[in-house]
Amino acid sequence: MSELKPPYYDKHVFICMNERDDGRPCCAAQGAQAAQEHAKRRIKALNLNGQGKVRINKSGCLDRCEEGPVLVVYPEGTWYTYVDTDDIDEIIDEHLVGGKVVARLAI
Repeated sequence: MSELKPPYYDKHVFICMNERDDGRPCCAAQGAQAAQEHAKRRIKALNLNGQGKVRINKSGCLDRCEEGPVLVVYPEGTWYTYVDTDDIDEIIDEHLVGGKVVARLAI
């Protein structure tokens, strides 16, 4: 039996970018693009991007748009909602850097 390799990324963040045209809530209409771009820039500025560090990814529908906008952090599987880039910064600072769940944004 072979040994498991360590994960390629320490943390992997998926930000829902889903866009719906049927009137139901969607993350795209709630600032998901700006949040994803901000998170990616911030992670790079903190030199936290790359192998063994943090990856920020766009995601298709995560099926929680009614609670959104949403993102999920793996490997923990911690789900968050957010309102603006201040919330994104808090998730980065507290969870991705500090290892603590941001309870007020967790869903």
